[in-house]
Amino acid sequence: MTIAVGDRIPDVKVTIPTPDGPKPAQTGELLGHGKVVLFAVPGAFTPTCSDFHLPGYVLRADELKAKGVTTIACISVNDAFVMGAWGAEREVGDAVVLIADGSAAFTKAVGLEVDLTGGGLGLRSKRYAAVIEDGVVTDLAIEDGLGLDVSAVEKVLEKV
Repeated sequence: MTIAVGDRIPDVKVTIPTPDGPKPAQTGELLGHGKVVLFAVPGAFTPTCSDFHLPGYVLRADELKAKGVTTIACISVNDAFVMGAWGAEREVGDAVVLIADGSAAFTKAVGLEVDLTGGGLGLRSKRYAAVIEDGVVTDLAIEDGLGLDVSAVEKVLEKV
């Protein structure tokens, strides 16, 4: 069942890349306090994710924060080493918290997994953006396909 507006986000073990290597974390702690914008990408280093989705949030992080967003986070079904390398290559810095959902535990818990085996990617996350306030989803925009429209930073800025 897909998570919906009004639902509390699940508290699932994930991993975050740090300068000292991968560190375990809980989604309840990362995403459960304040006003959070969480966006999901099908894969780090994939064209739309690398060229548009992540960079949009990095470039406009200050605008989101000016609207009261306390945390901007990106989750992907990748390991923490890949997420760390992607963040370094895209110069994310501390603008966006990168979350590695390597086993897709969070993605499955929110019901937003997609099978991209035909494209060589295996089980991944649908592309989406959610606004979460104190752990409760207040807005959720899920892309119909692999394109970038409703989950782009410009659309989220209209909602926060």
